[in-house]
Amino acid sequence: MDLDSYLVRHGPEWDRLTELTGKRGNLTGAEADEVVELYQRVSTHLSVVRSTAADPVLEARLSALVAGARSIVTGVTLPIWQTVGRFFTTTFPAAVYRARVWWISVGLINVAVAVLIGWRVVNTPGLGESLLSDAEVKQLVDHDFANYYSENPATDFAFQVWLNNAEVTAICLVLGIAIIPVLVLLWVNITNAAVIGGFMVAAGRADVFYGLLLPHGLLELTIVFVAAGAGLRLGWCWIAPGPRTRSQALATEGRAAGAMALGLAVWLLISGLVEGFVTPSTLPAGARLTIGAIVWLAFLVYVFTLGRRAARAGETGDVEEELTAPVPTEAA
Repeated sequence: MDLDSYLVRHGPEWDRLTELTGKRGNLTGAEADEVVELYQRVSTHLSVVRSTAADPVLEARLSALVAGARSIVTGVTLPIWQTVGRFFTTTFPAAVYRARVWWISVGLINVAVAVLIGWRVVNTPGLGESLLSDAEVKQLVDHDFANYYSENPATDFAFQVWLNNAEVTAICLVLGIAIIPVLVLLWVNITNAAVIGGFMVAAGRADVFYGLLLPHGLLELTIVFVAAGAGLRLGWCWIAPGPRTRSQALATEGRAAGAMALGLAVWLLISGLVEGFVTPSTLPAGARLTIGAIVWLAFLVYVFTLGRRAARAGETGDVEEELTAPVPTEAA
């Protein structure tokens, strides 16, 4: 399709519909009839652009225009609570479920790397000494690691943890298209945890290490792996878009990644609350681990029940689908 000639031919209709949707409640009877007619035409134009033109900017403009016109034609606006409810019961879990191969693979690889690095710190002569002095190791295992979780008020600590983790997941999702930044971030995070774990285990403090890390870490690390997997998937769409054009693949998967960012922020808040209030609490280690395991399993059950059901029903996690619905069409 010649996109320039298509713009010239139909641009006035789009401009007219934009003008009419801006008037909304002040439409005359004739203008209301015109909105219906233009709504049908522009819906067809949107379908044509999606199928034949790799122009995400034009596609986004027409999608918004159709959504605005539909709200006038149908006279129905979904309550905000219903929109939010559908997002968290359908759109977000479907997006996470569809990316499951990526984030599960990322998680397994990271755990394997962490185990290997921790094992080397414990068992390779001279490696630990090359990283930290004896005094630094003693300070770490006897004070710093445990004090990190209790040196600040629980509310402030939980909020700070949430902000830090939200930043990490945002970096993974936004910079995933470049791939390398995500791999570097994962490497830095997992090596730091693995080295600290190696020193704690070598000093006979494995119970302290796992008792403080796992209650919040099960959910927190899973969310980071989800964000990293989604980011890498976005980057792979640029390399191998399949039957779609690169622009179409990036637009679709980018919107799904945006849905993940919003949903994961809520789950990161839950993780932050566990880290701020449960991890440093005086509860027995078994109780803390049980709470951590419950919230982690709740996330997995949520994704693999609601997400699988939504994906099988055709939901892709693309938030644009919230703005577009099947409409009557006419010839373009």
